[in-house]
Amino acid sequence: MTRLLVLSFLLIIVGCKKETTYHYDLAITNAQVIDLETGNVEQQNIYISNGRIQAVTAIDSVANIKADSTIDATGKYILPGFWDNHIHLRGGDSLIANNKNFLKLFIANGITTVRDAGGDLTHAVMEWEHQIAVEDLVGPTIFTAGPKIDGPGATWAGSLEVETEDEIIKALDSLEALNVDFVKIYDSRISPENYLKTIEEAKKRGFTVSGHMPFTVTLDETINAGMDGIEHLYYIMKGCANNELEVTEKINNGEMGFWDAMPALLNAYSDSTAQNTFNKLKENDVFVVPTLHIGKTLSYLDEVDHTNDKYLRYMGTGIIDTYQRRIRSALNSSEEARENRKQLDTFFGELTKSLNDAGVQLLAGSDSGAYNSYTYPGISLHKELQIMVENGISPLDALRTSTVNGAKFLNQNDNYGAVSKGKVSDLVILDENPLENIENTQKIYSVIKGTQVFSKRQLQELLNNSVID
Repeated sequence: MTRLLVLSFLLIIVGCKKETTYHYDLAITNAQVIDLETGNVEQQNIYISNGRIQAVTAIDSVANIKADSTIDATGKYILPGFWDNHIHLRGGDSLIANNKNFLKLFIANGITTVRDAGGDLTHAVMEWEHQIAVEDLVGPTIFTAGPKIDGPGATWAGSLEVETEDEIIKALDSLEALNVDFVKIYDSRISPENYLKTIEEAKKRGFTVSGHMPFTVTLDETINAGMDGIEHLYYIMKGCANNELEVTEKINNGEMGFWDAMPALLNAYSDSTAQNTFNKLKENDVFVVPTLHIGKTLSYLDEVDHTNDKYLRYMGTGIIDTYQRRIRSALNSSEEARENRKQLDTFFGELTKSLNDAGVQLLAGSDSGAYNSYTYPGISLHKELQIMVENGISPLDALRTSTVNGAKFLNQNDNYGAVSKGKVSDLVILDENPLENIENTQKIYSVIKGTQVFSKRQLQELLNNSVID
């Protein structure tokens, strides 16, 4: 009898136990969640608190859940916020305000993270990075290289110029003190020896290193030194040509210049050499940034009239003035040079497809910013993805080059790259499926940046507020 009474009492306690209620800041319900690793699309609920995804559940989950606010994403598609993996925040003090204005353009286009590949506004960029992190400023998370490393008489303002091993050490010391996110090397003046030495020394300090490659060294030498990311395809093309050593020697001897080498390398492209190069890039985990959209834009400056481009209204005269150098160069080029550039543009599209087919990891980057004519912050990342797909890359693979590979390249996998528990809640909700049509990346319903939620109306207001008179 005593046992029966105790058992009855326990059953009453269990029966009366209150069901646990889970409370979140934001619930996104009934969303079609895109898994960028597998390509699977699954209808799920996403729960967010304190700027991170706390749970992802099936829509028929029976948990007792409350949320401060809810987005009903029925019929919508959700994926991690886009990354633009090659931009520039630069142009000197007179263009600080213009560059700051770019930040709203990225968010308005669903780009929640950017990789700033070197400039001369480091202290301003670092301040924006902090303000964005604490949500005092609307803009994408910024991973920056700070000033580039180059040789004496560097092309770009603000570059750290190195001519000796001691200067390389000092340059890296300064970048370490700035707490930059990666090291960017440029190729305008740096010697071949100092270029390779800079890569090696930066890797010793644990830096991720990306950059251009002087034609005075080979692609193999660059990879062997430890380069993590090759910016642009000129250098990949050089490593795919069976005359690379001959061209390298001629350039070192002053018998050939950079642009003179282009037709020689293009005509010497070899499938077998290319496959060996692709295998080496893949085996050494080297990422490649094709920057196809700017290549096409610059290749056709002599034919395309950009005076009525919608995005010019967001640039301001200061930025537009910086475009003139490239425009003059295009218009003053010979007919042969113009045709060579267009052939090169076509070839680079094909080369990008070949790299992807071979399993080389690509990074989608626009190269937008001052001096890069008509390549606009925000919208140009979508154009980059479209050109990849036009060249035969699947929409899923193209999307991976933005967010998934961007996070991998900067060792940010724990925080970004997927819609899953524990990740930073940087998300974009689309009206239509980008796996079916890559242009659907522009059909943005909402952007979530940490704890901030931007509706379609608010995204349009960001654009409206970005117009510069």
